[in-house]
Amino acid sequence: MKVNYLSKEGYDKLKEELRFLITRGRREIAKQIDEARSHGDLSENAEYDAAKEAQGKLESRISELQMIISNSRILDAKNIDDSKVYVLSTVTILNKKTQKEMKYTLVSKDEADFNKGKISVDSPIGKALMGREVGETVKVKVPAGTLELEIRNIERL
Repeated sequence: MKVNYLSKEGYDKLKEELRFLITRGRREIAKQIDEARSHGDLSENAEYDAAKEAQGKLESRISELQMIISNSRILDAKNIDDSKVYVLSTVTILNKKTQKEMKYTLVSKDEADFNKGKISVDSPIGKALMGREVGETVKVKVPAGTLELEIRNIERL
């Protein structure tokens, strides 16, 4: 299994979600199943079927989180070389076509949140930037075509 590198914040967030799903999530699903059972014949009980399906999804997410957490390593950005792009690097890039600067922090897929400027190291842009240095230009194939991005700055927050 692939090691999943996370920030302390991202690791804590996943642990909290897991704790919530195991405690309240399971309790709420059990309550829904009991309520649906009380409505009689289970063979024609849509509420029961829906509750059981929700239970399956909940248990699947719990299992997924347990796997992610067990294969995770917490990274401290202070211990990472900032001359190259790595996980937890905040990178300022220039789109050469539009002349627009963008700033992204590279994180694991489990912490990615484009609206907060956090992109996955497994995304096309993330993969292209990994291991690169300031001044380098990378070409990235995206659904809209090919981007040419120049690395302007690398920092650790």
